Amino acid sequence: MKRITHLAAALIAGLAFCGTSIAQDSTLKKIKDTGVIKIGHRDASIPFSYLDDKQQPIGYGVDICLKIADAVKANLKMPNLKVEFVPVTSQTRIPILTGGNIDLECGSTTNSVERQKQVSFAPTYFMTGTKIVVKKSSGIKGYDDLKGKTVVFTTGTTNERAMKAYNDAKNLGINFIPSKDHAESFLSVETGRAVAFPMDDILLYSLVASAKTPSDYVVIGEFLSDDPYAIMLRKDDTEFKKLVDGVVSGLYKSGEINKLYTKWFQSKIPPKGINLNFPMSEGLKEAIKNPNDTGVGACGKMKC
Repeated sequence: MKRITHLAAALIAGLAFCGTSIAQDSTLKKIKDTGVIKIGHRDASIPFSYLDDKQQPIGYGVDICLKIADAVKANLKMPNLKVEFVPVTSQTRIPILTGGNIDLECGSTTNSVERQKQVSFAPTYFMTGTKIVVKKSSGIKGYDDLKGKTVVFTTGTTNERAMKAYNDAKNLGINFIPSKDHAESFLSVETGRAVAFPMDDILLYSLVASAKTPSDYVVIGEFLSDDPYAIMLRKDDTEFKKLVDGVVSGLYKSGEINKLYTKWFQSKIPPKGINLNFPMSEGLKEAIKNPNDTGVGACGKMKC
């Protein structure tokens, strides 16, 4: 029995040592040693990170991450550095990043104080917030009309917490059902399984624009939460964060960010050629003017 105990202790100690060793390796060293930079992407976060008709990752966030990859190539003097895309979901994005399986996560991830306990963020590159999408025929005009009704949410999102907090505060008795991603959540509204789907407004507008009959839906409500989007990277890697922050801030300073914004939010985008016609918000203009990685607080707002 003692022998088994000693063996277990040795294994635990060995795992602890390995964990410490991995944590001490910088992201740039990892990339240099492997010859690969791994970028986490989403399947249906239009227009930030999604798949085109050839199943290739594209989007506003993907474009910015590719510019970071170019900066890494220059920094490491590795022009042939391989870029590998790895699919992630709302539930898997943080563990895949902290586990070392991706080096950047480029999607529609909200920078929050709670998440900052596990990961770091680049400067904010989009500002949005939680609203709901409903069918026009539902008669729902506001959040309080959801009393006693079924609402779908994408698991692992800040929007889930915001909607549930509102439900508790107003005692609406909403029946919540989970889904694995935004496309599945919207499908629940489309098929009548749920009457509403709370999500960041820009993603809701994207889903509606891509629907079979966009005129059937409406996005309603005041913002239940603030959601500053940012590229996610591993925590406590000062060297890599400095490089990433420099690339994002450089896009802001040069004005190139305006071209990227126009490309993805105010022009026809693949694969269906939809145009979101989504003007840049004052919040994003301020974030570009004064780059920062401030996360949203526990209350769901930038200022609690």
